[in-house]
Amino acid sequence: MSLLLFVMMANVIIAMYGRGVVRAALDEGVRTGSRAGDSAAQCDQRVEQALGQLLGGEMGDGVAFQGCAVVDGRMVAGAQVTFAGWLPGVPDFVFDVGAAAVKEEA
Repeated sequence: MSLLLFVMMANVIIAMYGRGVVRAALDEGVRTGSRAGDSAAQCDQRVEQALGQLLGGEMGDGVAFQGCAVVDGRMVAGAQVTFAGWLPGVPDFVFDVGAAAVKEEA
C-alpha cells in the first residue's frame, strides 16, 4: 500500500515539474518575441526549442503548443497539456497554460 502511495506522489511531483517546464518555455518564448523587431515566429521557435530540451519523450507528447501571436500590443502564447496518470484509477493531469508580455515598439 505504501508503494502505491509513493508512486502516486511521484506522479504528482513529475506532473508539477512538467507544468513548470511548459510555463517556463512559454515565458521564454514571449520574452523573445516581445522584443522590438522580433516576431511571433521567433517566439514559436524559442518555445519549441525549450520544450524539446526540457520535456521530451512521452511527457512532451502530451503538450499541444497553440503558438504565439501579437494581440492588443502583447505577445501571447498558450498550450494545452495532458500528462497521463501512471496507475489505473489515477486521473490524468489536464490543464491550460498561457503567458504574455508587452510587445516593445521599434
